Amino acid sequence: MTILRMLVLVGAAFGLAACGADGEPVQPTLNANIGVSGSGAHVNGAVGLHKGPISVFLGL
Repeated sequence: MTILRMLVLVGAAFGLAACGADGEPVQPTLNANIGVSGSGAHVNGAVGLHKGPISVFLGL
């Protein structure tokens, strides 16, 4: 349950920053990778925000 709460909190922070409630809106970034190998296919990615010297990423 703790992981779910953390994901909700991070999602709310991303949403708040992206909508511009605390100033100018910050556009989120998305990195996605799809790999295929002999053992199967895998997908991973990350969502992040950059503002000044601070960057926050959430890996999926």
